[in-house]
Amino acid sequence: MSQVELLGALLGGIAVGALVWVVLDPHRRLAPRLRPYAAVSRTRLAGSYDVGGQAYAVASSGESTMQRLFGPIFDAVVAWFSQLIGAGNDEQLALRLRHAGLYPGLPPGERVREYRVRSLARSLVLMAVLGGFGVLVGGPRAMLFMGVLGFVLGVALARSRVDGAIKLRRERLRSELYTFNQVIAMRTRVGGGVVDALRHAVARGNGVFVDELAEVLRLQASGVTMAEALRRAASFTAEPEAQRTYNVLATAQDRGADLGDALLDLSKDLRAQRRDDLQRQAARRRLWLIIPIVIILAPVLLLFIGAPVPSLIFGS
Repeated sequence: MSQVELLGALLGGIAVGALVWVVLDPHRRLAPRLRPYAAVSRTRLAGSYDVGGQAYAVASSGESTMQRLFGPIFDAVVAWFSQLIGAGNDEQLALRLRHAGLYPGLPPGERVREYRVRSLARSLVLMAVLGGFGVLVGGPRAMLFMGVLGFVLGVALARSRVDGAIKLRRERLRSELYTFNQVIAMRTRVGGGVVDALRHAVARGNGVFVDELAEVLRLQASGVTMAEALRRAASFTAEPEAQRTYNVLATAQDRGADLGDALLDLSKDLRAQRRDDLQRQAARRRLWLIIPIVIILAPVLLLFIGAPVPSLIFGS
């Protein structure tokens, strides 16, 4: 077996292993499911309700001999890769992953590690695939060039994946907020309180905003006050308009303010902002439609206009 074939086989093995890691779902532990039931006991013992799961955090590297031997090396590689993609520290990355809605069934610590490991695996897969294509096309030099190109592409995709997910989640929240503000306002107008209105919205609807409201109700059922749960949701949400909604709900829960008028005013602001966004998108799309016309038709028009010029100057 030549060196090129050996290197190609090695890259193929790396690609298969990384692909298996990417395809398999992350292992969901029992601690996040039991945390809401243990929160009441912790608060009664003068402890925190542990909404972030710090009390249940466990090492994800396992206890086997191979994992104890190669775990520190793998963690060092993952830490180097996280610096390469500019993910920031664990707290900032955990908040960004929460805003993006990625890996919702995992605690924050494991969520950060899962994102870093999967991003590294995708980069290795792209490096191996493009490197193997380079071997088939141009030999070892092309393999090296295509492998580096694939790894750089994986790094770029890892950087843009979270930003794209956060942008999409914000758009979904903005599109859902107008309707649910109306629903909650109508529920409070007929005599229901904040808790009753949120339960009604969660029971009748679905979506990203409903998932956040359901988490608020789970915290409230575990012993946290409704105002504190709403303020926590305001600090963790990805959309500023949703943060305004949570703060209005928390203020109404604390002070008993008129919730209907405040939510209707927020809905009007959301509708105006949505209309402005659509107008900007329409103007941008009209500009993109003009560019092909200018590029394709302008040279043809210039040829038709300039075709008689030589005969006018030099004669027939």
